[in-house]
Amino acid sequence: MSVLRFSSFDVSRQAFYRSRLAAAIVNLKPIVPGHVLVIPTRVVPRLADLKHDELAALMTSVQHVGKIIERVYGADGLTIACQDGKAAGQTVPHVHFHLLPRKLQGDVFARNDDVYPALEKSEGGLPEDLRQVPQPLQMDADEDRKPRTLEEMEKEAQWLKTFFDAAEAEAGTREAETKTS
Repeated sequence: MSVLRFSSFDVSRQAFYRSRLAAAIVNLKPIVPGHVLVIPTRVVPRLADLKHDELAALMTSVQHVGKIIERVYGADGLTIACQDGKAAGQTVPHVHFHLLPRKLQGDVFARNDDVYPALEKSEGGLPEDLRQVPQPLQMDADEDRKPRTLEEMEKEAQWLKTFFDAAEAEAGTREAETKTS
């Protein structure tokens, strides 16, 4: 499979979902269990820079990945966030959506909106962290969360990929059954 980049960094081994125009990757330092990023496969700095088909594929991927991540992590909902431009807190010049599984009971954040300062903090030091990290990419770094190893991220990505492979196989079976009906 081709190299997947998040800005200039190779994140191929962190990918667990890929379509022609979008992909999903695990985080080095997730804010909550299951915190992942969905990105366009083409390095594009801003939402407005995406072509219509890329935007459609990106949003379809956010929806698809979100459904499965929510189920896998036993969540009741998702926080989906995109910081579009420096003024919005974007620190990596590559469009990306954060998907964070959330729970009604036992959520990491006692107050629902506390997730946003945590996201802002995690993005704040990212450019410097990226320059200091050996390849492949370490993401969403701050001092409060310990970094995972590439092997840990790759293991999570491979585990998550099994759910996407199963969903794809199930969809194929349903489609075949519909055609024969």
